[in-house]
Amino acid sequence: MNDYEKLGVFYLGRYYDPELKQGKKELVLLESKTLVTHGLVVGMTGSGKTGLCFDIIEEAAIDGIPAILIDPKGDLGNLMLTFPGLQPADFEPWVNEEDARKQGVSTTEFAAREADKWRKGLAAWDQDGQRIARLREACEFAIYTPGSSTGAPLSLLSSFAKPPPEILEDMELLSDRVGSTAAGLLGLVGVDADPVNSRESILICNLLQNAWAGGRDLDLAGLIQEIQQPPMTKLGVLDLESFYPAKDRFTLAMRLNNLLASPNFAAWMQGEPLDISRLLYTAEGKPRVAILSIAHLGDSERMFFVTLLLNQMLGWMRAQSGTNSLRALLYMDEIFGYFPPVANPPSKKPLLSLLKQGRAFGMGVVLATQNPVDLDYKGLANIGTWFIGRLQTDRDKARVIDGLEGAMLGRGAAFDRGAVERTLAGLGSRVFLLHSVHDEGYDLIESRWAMSYLRGPLNRAQIKSLMSGARPGTAPAPAPAAPVPRASSDSGGRTASRPVLPPEVPQFFAPARANRGPFVYVPRLLGAALVRYSDAKLKVDTQQEVVTITDITDGPVPVDWAAAEELALEIRDLEKTPVEAEYSACVPAASQVKNYDKWSKEFAAWIYSSRTVSLQKCPATGLVSGPGEDQRDFMIRVQQELREQRDALSEKLRLKYAPKLATLQERIRRAQAAREREASQARRAKMDTVVSFGSTLLGAFLGRKAVSAGTLGRAASTVRSAGRSMGQAGDVERAEETIEALEKQLADLDAQFHEEAAAVVAALDARSSEIETIDVHPKKTDIQIRLVALVWLPYQQKPDGTTAPAY
Repeated sequence: MNDYEKLGVFYLGRYYDPELKQGKKELVLLESKTLVTHGLVVGMTGSGKTGLCFDIIEEAAIDGIPAILIDPKGDLGNLMLTFPGLQPADFEPWVNEEDARKQGVSTTEFAAREADKWRKGLAAWDQDGQRIARLREACEFAIYTPGSSTGAPLSLLSSFAKPPPEILEDMELLSDRVGSTAAGLLGLVGVDADPVNSRESILICNLLQNAWAGGRDLDLAGLIQEIQQPPMTKLGVLDLESFYPAKDRFTLAMRLNNLLASPNFAAWMQGEPLDISRLLYTAEGKPRVAILSIAHLGDSERMFFVTLLLNQMLGWMRAQSGTNSLRALLYMDEIFGYFPPVANPPSKKPLLSLLKQGRAFGMGVVLATQNPVDLDYKGLANIGTWFIGRLQTDRDKARVIDGLEGAMLGRGAAFDRGAVERTLAGLGSRVFLLHSVHDEGYDLIESRWAMSYLRGPLNRAQIKSLMSGARPGTAPAPAPAAPVPRASSDSGGRTASRPVLPPEVPQFFAPARANRGPFVYVPRLLGAALVRYSDAKLKVDTQQEVVTITDITDGPVPVDWAAAEELALEIRDLEKTPVEAEYSACVPAASQVKNYDKWSKEFAAWIYSSRTVSLQKCPATGLVSGPGEDQRDFMIRVQQELREQRDALSEKLRLKYAPKLATLQERIRRAQAAREREASQARRAKMDTVVSFGSTLLGAFLGRKAVSAGTLGRAASTVRSAGRSMGQAGDVERAEETIEALEKQLADLDAQFHEEAAAVVAALDARSSEIETIDVHPKKTDIQIRLVALVWLPYQQKPDGTTAPAY
């Protein structure tokens, strides 16, 4: 394993010498946290742009950083074509038959050529099948196909769900979320969604905002219903009917209903939900590279999906804690049309928000395009790392140079426009100009060979073959209908009127969620409490609202709280007025007022004895899981914390070794100068003593500007013997000995650095798996009983005589 694999750097290639037109020995090792300030890859067809983008994604995956990739062309699925064995049989199912025909060979022979080409290409860049195996082990790869079952389908049923509090509490973010969601939906049915002049857009924005402000989710069916019967009577100062008459609203509802009723749209409702956390991580917490292929969609469908996805990513990002390390990556290939300089498609605002705010949350955005003139350069001012490849037109070059000049001059750096123009004009395939706000000036780099087999866009059959048997998730099966629980005194008879109980008996009704009856109410005992769990040592102080129901029986012990079930309702959801329904009978114990005080005390005792909050603790980081946080999410936080620790320790190593390396280099330079003087005075030809220092890790890790290419090339191999001098041999020999001693010190410094770096990685790896489970019990004084009452639960009576919960 190369030394840099676990140091949080991305191996992207080698620095490039434009005069020799070849790569240098010095590796391009980009720190992963550099991409929290985002990246842009620009280059025409044949520039090597796709390969460089694959390099970035592969390196992120090896580093355990999850990614969501938006794939408009259908070729990002090539990331799943990784073959550790590099055998021709691995390549053969995926080679392009047309390419084989052009070369006049069979697909079997062409596959053998491709396997040999990839084996040699990887070897030339110090890569092999073992590194491909590490890539496959580090992350799960999956192709999602929204609106299609070719890959893993995605359901958009939750796309209009209430945003997280981070969005709801920020008026600007909420306004952007509402507006872009409405624009994306209306664009799908061909309606112009101008936010000021479109009454369709204004109505839908108000409906979404009203539902979310009231804590309600909306799906497409619910939105259609509210368009016909809005929950408001005015929009602005005009009454609803004057602003948007019912007849016209019905027309809009019909257009959306036609979309919902279309068999083609049914595919949008299948699969796992569009949930960013589930896309980024598996159920076990393993990082995932989620490839969202949208090549099969029309333009309006693509815009609709991308807009919803970006909104979901923005909400997920705002719910994360702040960090300086790279937490996740969003990559979009061919950004053309989604981030234009003048127009405002619905995708533009959420993407701009991700670029502006992503740095604070460790969210890196990488964009790629062939056409830089079609990008919003105000937005690109938020991107810190640029990879500029060969460009097609002078207009493209001028736009890129303008942007680069503005970025460098804005930081007070010198900029030679003529030199940059000449550099861009001479770029070849896989050679890029690299500019980063973290370094001065710019460099030329040559991208490494991609580990993935770049065979070009995948068709539907190939995507289906890749995902066969490897689907990351499916929609859960519907739960079976539950039987109506029977009160023990009920002989099975029901009455049309509610049983008469003393007025002191508290009674409430769970709201009926089913669309229509007939309903039957069944009595249960409800207990609701607010429970505080606190532990100063663990820095835990949280409250949980406990809402449970249990049977009231006519046995010796009428109520057994140990058999209670959680009720997915809040107290405020309970109603005082029932819907039209039949009623099951109550047992006598339910009508005795004194029992409710007794049951309330028993409820408190049951909570004290049985309710705990189980937390997980990682001693290495001191992190403690939050109440209700599952192991998957906690492990993700632990991994992020350890990554931040690694970055901090790496920074300490850098600060520790940089001065020492600079001092030794200066001393070697002076000693070499002294030797040259002695040799010149002796006027005898001497062989140069060159010391090869094989590893470029130390210099690249400490920063390219801190190490000259000549010194790095002389820093790790053994000292070659030099010719013996004549004449003033003694002075020259002493100078040689001085150089030799200094080079020995440099080699020792390199060995010491490698040892400390390995110790850092080993220590973090060993500590990452230590997880403890801790149970926190509530104190009696921290249990607040809010309600113990009789609750009527509605069940829906079906034509076949069975019932199902309707609450």
